[in-house]
This record gives sequence, C-alpha cells and structure tokens, in this order.
Amino acid sequence: MDAPGLEYEEAFWRRGITLVAGVDEVGRGPLAGPVVAAAVVLEPGCAIEGATDSKRLSGLRREALSREILARARFVGIGAGSVREIDGTGIAHATALAIHRALADLPTRPEHVVVDGRPLSRLRWPHEAVVKGDARIHSIACASIVAKVCRDRLMRRLHGRYPGFGWARNAGYGTREHMEALRAFGPTPHHRRSFGGVQLPLDLPDASR
Repeated sequence: MDAPGLEYEEAFWRRGITLVAGVDEVGRGPLAGPVVAAAVVLEPGCAIEGATDSKRLSGLRREALSREILARARFVGIGAGSVREIDGTGIAHATALAIHRALADLPTRPEHVVVDGRPLSRLRWPHEAVVKGDARIHSIACASIVAKVCRDRLMRRLHGRYPGFGWARNAGYGTREHMEALRAFGPTPHHRRSFGGVQLPLDLPDASR
C-alpha cells in the first residue's frame, strides 16, 4: 500500500515554514454521533511509516499508527461538531466548526494550514485545500488516522449506552443493523434527526425516552 511522502511539507520546511498543519475530518456521513477533526503538525523530517488515508487501514493498524503519531508529532489538535450543531446549522457548518476547533486546540498557531477536500467557505482560517489530500499529503494522512481513531472510540463508548444500534461496529453509519434498530427502538439523543435516514414514522418509539 502506497503512503504519501513528505514532499508537500518539505517544500515549506526548506523555506523556514516549520509549523505546517495537515487537517482532516471524519464522520460527515453517519446517522449518529459528532463530526470529528484532527490537526497534525509534524516535526521537520518526521515521517510516520505506513500513514495513509485512514479508510485504507484496518482498525488495529489505525490504533497503532495513532499512538505513534501522538507520540512523535510536534503538535496534535482535536475538535468536534456536535449532533446539535449538525442538526441546527447543517453538516457543512458543523464540519467547519470541528476543523476550526482542532486548529484552535493546537498550542501554537500554525504558519500554514492544508485541509483534505475542497476549500471551506465557512472556515474562518486561511487554508489550502487538496482533493484526496489524505492519500497525497503526509500530515493530512496522519490527521485522518487520529480523527478516525478518536471518533471510533467515542462511538464505542456510546455503544455501551445504546448497544442495540451496533455503533461499536458501524460507527453510526446506516448499516442494515443500525437501520433495523432505528425501526425497532427509534432515534436516540445522538442521532442526527436532520438526516433523512433518521426521519421515521411518528408511531415508532423514541429511544431517548
């Protein structure tokens, strides 16, 4: 499996710009749980072997790489957009909030920010955007891993409170198991009620009661 190298970051490091933050988010598509973002600033020359788009890695490999990133990166920031914010302002705005909070969580303001995907008009932070950046830029790949591990751990904790929905396995995505539980039990307080898949007939129970 090919992993992105440090070519992007090195172009800045050679110019004396050492605080390059790669940013990625996870959780735009699930029916439950927050959207989570991570910002990773690597030490110049620091490469995390095997770091790539988190979707291409097994859960065990992501966990191991996340531990290594947290131990070796210069700075790591985490941010989230809550279910209430997703329902109240939309997933795009909640995603921008999560990314803003991840950047604000860094102890020092980065000199350059690069995010995965397309430019975010709602992100009040100067940034460059790179499509498929998690497979092309090392610091974004690291951010995608940290964000995915963080969100998956949260969903496993929520699974302990609402075990019928299978969140430890599906992370809140609309799998068959999850949809059958929604039909049987109704939505929980952690479901995104603005998402179409959560809109259920009024005569179904509500798991939040």
